[in-house]
Amino acid sequence: MSTKKTTKTTAKTAATKTTAATTPPAKSAAKKTAAPAKKAAAAKKAPAPAKKAAAAKKAPAAKKATAPAANKAPAAKKPPESHAALVRRARRINRELADVYSYAHPELDFENPFELLVATVLSAQTTDLRVNQTTPRLFAKYPTPEDLAAAVPEEVEELIRPTGFFRAKTKSIMGLAKALRDDFGGEVPGRIDDLVKLPGVGRKTAFVVLGNAFGVPGITVDTHFGRLVRRWKWTEETDPVKVETAVAALFPKSEWTMLSHRVIFHGRRICHSRKPACGACPIAPLCPSYGEGETDPEKAKKLLKYEMGGFPGQRLKPPPDYPGKPAPPLAAG
Repeated sequence: MSTKKTTKTTAKTAATKTTAATTPPAKSAAKKTAAPAKKAAAAKKAPAPAKKAAAAKKAPAAKKATAPAANKAPAAKKPPESHAALVRRARRINRELADVYSYAHPELDFENPFELLVATVLSAQTTDLRVNQTTPRLFAKYPTPEDLAAAVPEEVEELIRPTGFFRAKTKSIMGLAKALRDDFGGEVPGRIDDLVKLPGVGRKTAFVVLGNAFGVPGITVDTHFGRLVRRWKWTEETDPVKVETAVAALFPKSEWTMLSHRVIFHGRRICHSRKPACGACPIAPLCPSYGEGETDPEKAKKLLKYEMGGFPGQRLKPPPDYPGKPAPPLAAG
């Protein structure tokens, strides 16, 4: 009996071991079978490499686009300049220019109001230098309004040909000479209302004559003056009469004539139309348009004109305090 029981017990034990030994491999096989299936399913769900790359590219772009908008505060707007501040800045610019151009003067050669009037009319659409090179022969032949009024037009045209538009200019200067002879006793009037009635004479020409021949204050708005006062934000007006009115309100009347000379001097020598010499500008700290031109000091120096650049000026007979060289006559120019 005991032998039989022992035999049965041994058999059961062996069977149990056999089952235990064989069961794990079956489960392991099932796990191995299931693993590839899960990987395949995961592979189906996962995006293709190209899609992953596209998604990766889009993500940084989205961050870059949204991050600055979230972090960057809106730029504070600069408050507009008050009228009082504008007056202070404009007058300071004028003082600075007075130091730089203490010798500022009308750049047309003349001996009397008649010569200045004719020279100013001839200066339209040409340089003062060209006018100064042309008028000596003209005034040598026609020194008075009466002489010019009685001239032969073709002869006058030939004399003033170098100034350009010589036919139209001949008509203007002979017309104003006749008006001076017939209406003003051969004298140039000292009132703007009378001057602007003369052929070829506008407000700009009238103020040149009044300010420099009669000592009557006036603002001369030429292309240089208009360009600079807009760059300095003294006004945004483009019409010469409106520019004149706006600028006149910033300065005492006693400054008008010399202010005009200084601004025009600066426009011809430093603050040029196409390429201002910002790096050589004495009023750069006061200029809201600084940087429109060349800011490198050495390069800017090469842009300076007339006496500022070491070259002759525009007058053949400059005033005694002029620091530059006189302009050459027409034959030498």
